[in-house]
Amino acid sequence: MLSWANRFNICCFLDNNEYGTSYNSVECIVGAGALHTFSSTDCFFPSLSSFLSLHNDWIFGHFNYDLKNEIEEKLASQNPDFVNFPDYFLFVPAIFVKLQAGTLTIGVTNQNAQLIYKEITDEVFANQPVKSLQVKPRIDREEYVKTIGEIQNHIKHGDCYEINFCQEFHATGGIDPLSVFKQLNAVSPNPFSAYYKLFDKFLLCSSPERYVKKEGNRIISQPIKGTSARDTSNKDIDLNNKNDLYKSSKDRSENVMVVDLVRNDLSRVCKEGSVVVEELFGVYSFPNVHQMISTISGELKEDVGFSDILKATFPMGSMTGAPKRKVMELIEKFEKSKRGLYSGTVGYISPEKNFDFNVVIRSLIYNQSTDYLSFHVGSAITSYSNPESEYEECVLKGKAIMKMFAGEDLSEK
Repeated sequence: MLSWANRFNICCFLDNNEYGTSYNSVECIVGAGALHTFSSTDCFFPSLSSFLSLHNDWIFGHFNYDLKNEIEEKLASQNPDFVNFPDYFLFVPAIFVKLQAGTLTIGVTNQNAQLIYKEITDEVFANQPVKSLQVKPRIDREEYVKTIGEIQNHIKHGDCYEINFCQEFHATGGIDPLSVFKQLNAVSPNPFSAYYKLFDKFLLCSSPERYVKKEGNRIISQPIKGTSARDTSNKDIDLNNKNDLYKSSKDRSENVMVVDLVRNDLSRVCKEGSVVVEELFGVYSFPNVHQMISTISGELKEDVGFSDILKATFPMGSMTGAPKRKVMELIEKFEKSKRGLYSGTVGYISPEKNFDFNVVIRSLIYNQSTDYLSFHVGSAITSYSNPESEYEECVLKGKAIMKMFAGEDLSEK
């Protein structure tokens, strides 16, 4: 399905990698080609609402972190952007494909579904080896540690409580996006994985985090705050790491701050008294890390649409901190490059106006025209944070990607 979709200039492949939870909606879906698109506009929210009301169809696309400037007055993004994904893009696909419980569904307009099925099943995945690249940090360890100290001064002075500080790693060199995504997904399969192609720009995403999902009049958000390493070679150590994460006062403090922020965001679009924390401090295991995940849900008010929800909840609290507006100003001050699609979101909207969007983390972003490859990693900074430990957490989160471009074949590991 993925290799077939890649023949189009625009495609979006979303795969939950068979993570079975009660919150799953679809197993694997693809939108390929574009019948209608939504991109640059002067009146963002009214235009977005008009586009969505006009098209009662499957819709795929993304919103960059820098969409914050449309939501909060006087916010700006002046840092350099080396990939240049547009701030937002949505498309109604020419062909829609869904794999669910062993059944393949194909939606088309002017083409033959049986022909599309044959093309998909006949497709041969031309795998290419991932070549070694020299991956460089945008800031070095010494500067990172110094910056954390400056951020903690803002926390001590009461400017904020928690801030998600991110750093960019980058490389220059041509890659085959399909093969890189295949290897990334093999070594780090996660429930919100995405392969997203927009002409010469690519997102290769292995995200474990949901931003927001709507089903009927119910909405949920599942922020992640808290990370510990896996040790799959030693079950006792691995279990201890998981238990230590659950008991960690630092990680609980970070997590509950974000939970409160999400509760506040959802309360702006949900019926009074309906916003509840379904799970607090849940610890879940992924191939490379354990993560602390909380689940918040609510019942939407009448006549609340996608634009209202986006305006109330974006950017997601797990990627900003609290209070949200102030930390976004500090993020702009201390980070050295635009986040762009990183810590933005990719997902889909169904014909019934249900939707599911991820948080773009653990991801490679690539500009094929310039051969520029980028990935960001970050961590939540509080007054409890140890700068050296935060740096090590960033390294841990980027470990799978770093190994891949160091020339290690991880596809069978």
